[in-house]
Amino acid sequence: MAAPASRQVRRRARAAPRPRSAEDWWWDRLAPRGSGYHLLQSDSMLLVLSEPGPARPRAQRRAARRTPRQPPPGPRAAAKPRARLRPEPAPSPAAASAPAPMPTPEEGSDAGWGDRIPLEILVQIFGLLVASDGPMPFLGRAARVCRRWQEAASQPALWHTVTLSSPLVSQLAKGGAKAERKLLASLEWLMPNRFSQLQRLTLIHWKSQVHPVLKLVGECCPRLTFLKLSGCHGVTADALVMLAKACCQLHSLDLQHSMVESTAVVSFLEEAGSRIRKLWLTYSSQTTAILGALLGSCCPQLQVLEVSTGINCNSIPLQLPVEALQRGCPQLQVLRLLNLMWLPKPPGRGAAPGPGFPSLEELCLASSTCNFVSNEVLGRLLHGSPNLRLLDLRGCARITPAGLQDLPCRELEQLHLGLYGTSDRLTLAKEGSPQLTQKWCHTLRELDLSGQGFSEKDLEQALAAFLSTPGGSHPALCSLNLRGTRVTPSTVSSVISSCPGLLYLNLESCRCLPRGLKRAYRGLEEVQWCLEQLLTSPSSS
Repeated sequence: MAAPASRQVRRRARAAPRPRSAEDWWWDRLAPRGSGYHLLQSDSMLLVLSEPGPARPRAQRRAARRTPRQPPPGPRAAAKPRARLRPEPAPSPAAASAPAPMPTPEEGSDAGWGDRIPLEILVQIFGLLVASDGPMPFLGRAARVCRRWQEAASQPALWHTVTLSSPLVSQLAKGGAKAERKLLASLEWLMPNRFSQLQRLTLIHWKSQVHPVLKLVGECCPRLTFLKLSGCHGVTADALVMLAKACCQLHSLDLQHSMVESTAVVSFLEEAGSRIRKLWLTYSSQTTAILGALLGSCCPQLQVLEVSTGINCNSIPLQLPVEALQRGCPQLQVLRLLNLMWLPKPPGRGAAPGPGFPSLEELCLASSTCNFVSNEVLGRLLHGSPNLRLLDLRGCARITPAGLQDLPCRELEQLHLGLYGTSDRLTLAKEGSPQLTQKWCHTLRELDLSGQGFSEKDLEQALAAFLSTPGGSHPALCSLNLRGTRVTPSTVSSVISSCPGLLYLNLESCRCLPRGLKRAYRGLEEVQWCLEQLLTSPSSS
């Protein structure tokens, strides 16, 4: 009799209710019973939906899809013979005594969880992906998933940034007018249906049909704020002026590496110059007329000005008067004159100093060749710029530490003084680097001294400024380029030890370092490995 009793105890124990877990408790908190909400869980997300009930099981959805459709009323439906129905078997006594089954949901096709997400939430999810990766190719692929996703991907609010490269360049040369009509027909449909809220547009390598495209942009994209034409030909003055009149919010224009007449750009600036804030140009013989318009206060709200020559250096010197630019663009915040042979005009005798750039935060005068920027020119540029954060003087071999010491900026964060390919023909300064680090050691985040001719002792004194910062806090230095300098192993190890946030260290071609360590280190692990090798190497002792 003991064996049956033990079996009864085991059965009772098995029939006991399972204790509630923390997961069940959270599910009840998120969607309690009777609240009108239910949970839908997938592999990587948990959705709380305001639906009357949970989705039907897969078997019920399949059964609903397999049910024969009712024939439409009419003479054809009456002519078709009806299928014979099999007689249902009589219910057994056990089935008759069983409780009635739960009523099934109303019949109809169920597309799954994709249709249960509200359109507003789906558009917000797509907006996060577009903000990180851009609208293409994600929106084009998402529109093919289902009708709900196509509706969400078609929202014009998601198409605020678009880059259009000419995919039919080779076909335009072979197909002729047919390929051109096909391309324009696609854009004629896209502009009003997708790009009505477009804000940033980039056209790349459009050799023809630029005028019709800009005409469509002016008619369908009134919210355009940024336009970039890269490698485009055939940009006329009529197209730019029409665009300036139609897009009242357009304030940024990038024309680098495009064939645009100077008269077209000047006409555009005369029409929309009062609201232009950012302008990018490629230097050529026609740039003088555009810069003349800027000097004449055509763009008083200009904040960013970049003039570069690209890969091919232009041998024509750029004559740009400093004081006239300060008066014409008083709100300038970023000035980049890249890879130019800049020949500043000297001020006249007895001329008063210019007003300066009070809002200037970034000045880039980097060049791969020797230029004519000296301490005197740099002082004329920055004498009224106390808020400067970035100073790029790579290739400016005539700038000395004494000239940088007199600058009014006190919170410089990035200083680039590297010399690349120009130091072999010049006599470089061997002293003065401590003046730079002692002035900006508490704010410098990036320092580039590559190719400079400072001595070992001078570099040791300069980098020793990062050992003791005001207030006892760690230095903010995270990037240090000492390529081709005379830095010693002890100096490098002390800098790494005192700067825990150092993430980039370039020690290439440093003749005073041991072999195997003359390379660039990226990341905290590589920099710490360099420190261990320097501390254990025989030369450091």
